Amino acid sequence: MNIEEFDYDLPEELIAQTPLKDRDTSRLLVLNRENGEIDHRHFKDVIEYINPGDTLVLNDTKVMPARLFGVKQETKAKVEMLMLTQIEGDDWEVLLKPAKRIKVGQKLSFGEGKIEALCIKELDQGGRIMRLSYDGILQERLDELGEMPLPPYIKERLEDQDRYQTVYAKATGSAAAPTAGLHFTDELLDELKAKGVQLAFITLHVGLGTFRPVSVENIDDHEMHSEYYQMTQETADLLNQTKENGKRIISVGTTSTRTLETIRRDYDEFKAVSGWTDIFIYPGFEFKAIDGLITNFHLPKSTLVMLVSAFSSRQYILNAYRTAVEMKYRFFSFGDAMLII
Repeated sequence: MNIEEFDYDLPEELIAQTPLKDRDTSRLLVLNRENGEIDHRHFKDVIEYINPGDTLVLNDTKVMPARLFGVKQETKAKVEMLMLTQIEGDDWEVLLKPAKRIKVGQKLSFGEGKIEALCIKELDQGGRIMRLSYDGILQERLDELGEMPLPPYIKERLEDQDRYQTVYAKATGSAAAPTAGLHFTDELLDELKAKGVQLAFITLHVGLGTFRPVSVENIDDHEMHSEYYQMTQETADLLNQTKENGKRIISVGTTSTRTLETIRRDYDEFKAVSGWTDIFIYPGFEFKAIDGLITNFHLPKSTLVMLVSAFSSRQYILNAYRTAVEMKYRFFSFGDAMLII
C-alpha cells in the first residue's frame, strides 16, 4: 500500500494547542467499524457503549519531565536534550539540539552540574547515547530541572504539567503521553466500575518514534520503532477470563492495542510478560486481542492512522476524519476522541 492512501486534509487551526478545562467534556466521534455509521457524542457518554463484564485496558505509563536545557561544558553553548529510552544503567538514548556539534567524548551540563551527560555514541537523526551522572535520584533531578516533552505540533506552553498525564499514570518511563487516556477522570472510571466494567492496566513506554513521519512510499518498507511493554499476571488472568466469558476487550489507545496484539500474536493468550515490541499494524492485520478501541485523531500518513484503518477500514476511517474536520473536532494529543466499536 502507498503512504498517500492514508493522507487527509487538516486545517492547522484544528490542531488542539491546549487541553480543555475538564477532561471528559471533549467530543467523542463513535464509529461503527462494520458499517461506517457515525454518532457524535461527548466523552463522558462512552459509558453507554461499554457493557458490564467488558474489560477496559489502560496504559499506566507516566511521562518523564525529560526535556532538559543546559550547556556544553567546554564552550557554554546552549543545548537542549530530550531523554528517550534508558539503554542500561545511566546510559540513555536522547535527542539533542543542535546535535551536529556534539561529538563522542563531549560533556553537557544541566542545572549547573546537577545532571551531567557524556556523549558515548552518535546515532542518526540527532540521536546520541549519553552517559548521565548526578547526585541522588535521577527522577528527583528531572522533577527539579526537566520540562514535559510536548509533541512538536504543540506550540503553546502547558500551564499545568499534570494535564499531559493520565489520572492513573504511575510507571515512569515515557517520552510522550498515551493521549487517548487523557479524557478519563477518576469519577468516570468509578462510574464504569459501578456499572460492572472491569479495568485492566498494562504498561507501554511511549517513544518519540510515535511522532516520526513515515519516510517511505510503500508502507511495507517502513521500519517500526521499538517500545518497552509489560503485562502483569493479574491483567493477563482478567483478560483471558474476559475472552472465555464472551465479553469484549476495549483498548484505550494505540499503545494499549500494540501491547495486547503483540502478546496474543506471540503467545496465543494473555500472559505475564515484558519485552520490546516493534509490531506494525496496518490494513490486512488480523486482530486477536481487542474488540473496541478508544483513540484520538492521528497525524496524516502516520502509522497510527494505518492502525485504526486496520481495525475498521481505510474508507470508513478517512470518511470519519473528513467528517470530524467538517464538524471542527479538535485534533491530536489535546484533541477530541474516537470510539471504534
